[in-house]
Amino acid sequence: MTTDLAPPTTHRDLTIARILTFGPVALGLPVATLAVFAFGADRDRVADCVAIVFSVALSLGIASPLLPLPSLRGFTKHQRLESAVLSFLIVSYATHLTWELGWLVLRDAIRTHHDAAWSYAWWVYIDGGDARYASSDPSLVAIEILSVVNGLIGITGLSLYVRSKGTRRLAFQLIMATAVVHLYSTSLYFLSEIVAGLPNVDTTSVVATYFKFGLANAPWIVMPWGVLAWGAHRLDRLR
Repeated sequence: MTTDLAPPTTHRDLTIARILTFGPVALGLPVATLAVFAFGADRDRVADCVAIVFSVALSLGIASPLLPLPSLRGFTKHQRLESAVLSFLIVSYATHLTWELGWLVLRDAIRTHHDAAWSYAWWVYIDGGDARYASSDPSLVAIEILSVVNGLIGITGLSLYVRSKGTRRLAFQLIMATAVVHLYSTSLYFLSEIVAGLPNVDTTSVVATYFKFGLANAPWIVMPWGVLAWGAHRLDRLR
């Protein structure tokens, strides 16, 4: 049986690219919280910086296997796509089961503790990005419940993928199912706000509109198509 897994070799430049992109994404919130609550930095300016760094670095990190890196010259387009897809899946499922699950569980406390250090991880997005998270909009709660369930299904599929070394059809079917849900829930998230005229987004701010609300959520509209293409290709090779 043949697969599209990359040959076992060192891809130092890809590793460096991922450290330089996903590193700021992972460290952004802790550093921002420290800057605001330990050193008195302006919370709105810090939030804007986090939004720009997060949205740009996340997109670049996911796309890094698609870049013309020297060590990836021997990769096929499917191997490059697989590498990008796996990065997206890990980021996506981790987001569902941390930030989004945390908001679902703590949303009332988050709303009433605007100035607490522990809640800043959510307010850094709520301030300007989407005020629906402060009002616990019922539609948004439903979307986030769907996202958390999607994360649990995705983790199950990704675990099957790893344990079977990409030979279980069920692994790809579960992962592809989560991609469909990503497209549905993210489209609903965007369109429900856009059709209403963006009442919950600070449209006077370029950062809030185009980075917090726009680019930061864009991977969940773009990458599911890559997941479906990758999954269909791998399922076809498992026949």
